[in-house]
Amino acid sequence: MLYVVATPIGNLKDITLRAIETLRSCDFVIAENPGYSKRLLQHIDAWPKEIVQFAEFNEQQVVKELARRMVKGEGCLITDAGTPGISDPGFRLVRECVKEGVQVVPIPGASAAVAALSASGLPTDRFLFLGFLQKTAAKTIGALQAAADTEATAIFYESPERIYKTMGYVANAFPASQVVIARELTKMHEEFIRGTAGEVLEKLKEKTSIKGEFTVLISFKS
Repeated sequence: MLYVVATPIGNLKDITLRAIETLRSCDFVIAENPGYSKRLLQHIDAWPKEIVQFAEFNEQQVVKELARRMVKGEGCLITDAGTPGISDPGFRLVRECVKEGVQVVPIPGASAAVAALSASGLPTDRFLFLGFLQKTAAKTIGALQAAADTEATAIFYESPERIYKTMGYVANAFPASQVVIARELTKMHEEFIRGTAGEVLEKLKEKTSIKGEFTVLISFKS
């Protein structure tokens, strides 16, 4: 059996009682970053526990073996933060387990995209999650245009190194769009920046430094 266990995106108090119970009882944990995950397991008194790494660099080598282990055992798939499989390689393990006839059980919890949307004030009836956008202006605009064409709120993740450039693309292509940037969700320096694309870009430029993890939401509705 494979449990897909959501973990906190920042504040460790956000872990659910069911997640704690499952992580304590499973045979082993499958993690993107074992060192980081060990700290979480220690925090919830689920240590010691075998941790098997499953990340971009080794997924092809270990995915079939892990799926076979789950035929008779119980493993918990976690990611560094949030819900496994959302913009990380976890979905490939889930897919392999389904092929092997392994029961897959979701243990729901935190997700940066949904948390940001819930507090954004932007329309929530239809949204399009884009993960991490491609780096070129043309591909960024093309991905966002798909959301604009269906009047869906676009949601994507961005790094502090690229946030200025990406928001410049958005301001040039969709100047009337409404933008919300959620930075460092659930952490001490949590911040929401709101306005048109141009206004948000100017607010970012006013900051002496820009750090943290960014979830960007864009509404194209007039």
